[in-house]
Amino acid sequence: MLKKYLSICLVVAVVAPASAQEARRRWEMERQIRLDKFEQVLPRTMRDNGIDMWIVAVKENHYDPLWKDLGRGYVTGIGYYVFTDRGADRIERAALGPGGYLLAESGAYDTIAAASTLAEYVKARDPKRIGVNMSEQIGPADGLSVTMLAHLKKTMGEPYAGRLVTAEKLVADFRSHRVAAEIVAFGEAAGIAIQLTERALSNEVITPGKTTLEDVAWWMQDRLLDRALGSEFDMPSVYVTGPAGIVATSNSRIIQPGDVMMIDWGVQLMNFGTDVKRVAYVLKPGETAPPRSIQSAFDKALSVRDVIKKAIKPGVRADDTMKRMDDALRAAGFGVIEFNRPNKDDKTDVTYGFHPVGNTGHDIGPSLTTWQPFQSTFVMHVQHMFSFEYFAYTPILEWGGAKLRVAIEDDAILMESGVQFLHPANYRLLVIK
Repeated sequence: MLKKYLSICLVVAVVAPASAQEARRRWEMERQIRLDKFEQVLPRTMRDNGIDMWIVAVKENHYDPLWKDLGRGYVTGIGYYVFTDRGADRIERAALGPGGYLLAESGAYDTIAAASTLAEYVKARDPKRIGVNMSEQIGPADGLSVTMLAHLKKTMGEPYAGRLVTAEKLVADFRSHRVAAEIVAFGEAAGIAIQLTERALSNEVITPGKTTLEDVAWWMQDRLLDRALGSEFDMPSVYVTGPAGIVATSNSRIIQPGDVMMIDWGVQLMNFGTDVKRVAYVLKPGETAPPRSIQSAFDKALSVRDVIKKAIKPGVRADDTMKRMDDALRAAGFGVIEFNRPNKDDKTDVTYGFHPVGNTGHDIGPSLTTWQPFQSTFVMHVQHMFSFEYFAYTPILEWGGAKLRVAIEDDAILMESGVQFLHPANYRLLVIK
């Protein structure tokens, strides 16, 4: 019994410090990101948008979407993060209300004081345009509730209550202009997502004829728990696609030989959320490789990548970039279609949705999509991270010419020289025996 007790103590002694170190490692990375963004990104974004004070208001148990970006902190009642452009090289930063160890140790704020000092603080700086987080179309820039807005106006009084403007573009610019530590942290999260996806689409997890789609999804969720990670899109989308489209997603449907499987999901780590996909084929008895038609459809889908990559350059509006992408696809012989509406011909059709990624799997910033119309007016800029997501529909002879939808999605970043990937981009059709 004593030997067993000593063994348990030894395990605890070894594991506990490692867990503590991992928590600190993650916090220190987020701290570095915050310091770099406050120093290098925030001044430019405030000045580009003509805002000389930015107030982010929070309530206890009702945090703004940028709470983690700004350093967290305990909030009892009401609190404010206040950023003021006073013309110097850096932005003045104050946390009025939020407090606690993590905020105090972050080194991010010049002033940590009581929320009751807000009116005096604002008056002393006399800002002409005060940005607050209100937006019709950008969720992370819409954290200010109606009651909090009324409270803010009452607390500051005139003339400052009449100087409030939306900070939606400031928020989009602040988030989507990335610093080096963000790229490193996001790459770590994306690498984990890819690793777990490819393990899930293997015989480590799947036994054809026995394993269900939801079995695979729950296995993925358990791996996140093992590593203290979050799931970006709730339940992972583990699905089978066929001649008529998606057959079933993350339910009790049993995986069968001949299935074409796909996984679409994201991992949450250090205030980042990824969005990736992978594709697999389940071999039938006697098969040693996927049928030529399935493999060919996958290969054609991959060939789309280089066509689109060349059309994406920094300094061009997102909606103009989409026109370039469409022109490039047509010139390469592909059909350009609306989502899930392939043509009845022998061409490979393509549709895409290059949405931003970063702090969430569907983040803010320039968007090469039709479903984020405001963000499609933003200019594509260097170090913007986005989902390189598209769907290629290729006719399958064995399906009577019906088209197989192959989904390709990897996380990418736009650099001066063009598009680069933040993890190994998909290049192979996975095989399940």
